[in-house]
Amino acid sequence: MVACLIAWASFAGVVRAQEEVITTETALVQLNVGVVDKQGHSITNLSANDFTIFEDGVKRPIVHFEPTEAPFSLVMLLDTSGSTVTFRQQIEGAALRFLDALRPEDRVAVIDFNGKGTKLQLPFSTDRHRIAYTIGITLQQGKGETPLYEALRYSVKELAREAPRRRKAIVVLTDGLDTEARNGDRSVVNKASPEKIDSAIRAEANSQLVSVLNDADRQGVTIFPLALPSGDPKRLPLPDPAITAMYNAARIRLQLLADRTGGRLHEIHRLDDLAGLYARVAADLRTLYTVVYQPPNPSLHDGKWREIKVELSQGDLVASTKPGYFAK
Repeated sequence: MVACLIAWASFAGVVRAQEEVITTETALVQLNVGVVDKQGHSITNLSANDFTIFEDGVKRPIVHFEPTEAPFSLVMLLDTSGSTVTFRQQIEGAALRFLDALRPEDRVAVIDFNGKGTKLQLPFSTDRHRIAYTIGITLQQGKGETPLYEALRYSVKELAREAPRRRKAIVVLTDGLDTEARNGDRSVVNKASPEKIDSAIRAEANSQLVSVLNDADRQGVTIFPLALPSGDPKRLPLPDPAITAMYNAARIRLQLLADRTGGRLHEIHRLDDLAGLYARVAADLRTLYTVVYQPPNPSLHDGKWREIKVELSQGDLVASTKPGYFAK
């Protein structure tokens, strides 16, 4: 399951957009790292001595290490906008299976977003019955617009309240069609000539996306988007170039959320697949190590990209994590 994560490294130079300085700062860099062998099988029995970290080609000391069995703090982020109303029952069933696959020590918060904004339905808890009840109640309400990126930033802020070196992740179920981003994309394609509509939107430069990525970098948060079929550009009933371009941009942004944070995008092709994909995310989480290292110049906040490389003592193994971060 982690084998598909090997492709993360190819995105190292995709997002180089800039944005305002965020108040949360840290002198350490936290990575969630997956390791597979040549056959793509997950390797879960390594120690800190098996890892070597490089930032911009410079070897860095590892100051903290967590094995794959260490607990996570997880946000279950649910899209309860109007586009998910018709399949809430499937979402609930899949989410409950996801809970069953987590470890007892994993702490879970439930957050949803819709036309009324973003709401923390349940703070972090290990009480599975309470979490399951909250998910059920949450999915009975909600409609309207999709403030996806507002909800992601809110989720990262909630994770910041957890212990500093605790492993942190967001599992977000959504079609990816953030209302504000979509309005901006529509403005771009409306101004583009017909022959340039396909390439008019610079999905990676969206300020909301960049803001979420920078916040996630600081907190060491890994994001796992579950992309609903209602946002799939290949499923549009009419081949309108402008609408297709906007849907493509939304799906590219979901891919970037995963790649830049060391997560994985799961595309839901059939609603019957939803429960299985939630289970795969839970399995992915159980194969991640957490490695914290000291960067070369922790006090230098020049806004430039820092490239990260992870090497392993066993040459036949492959490590995958986020490709780097902006020093802000």
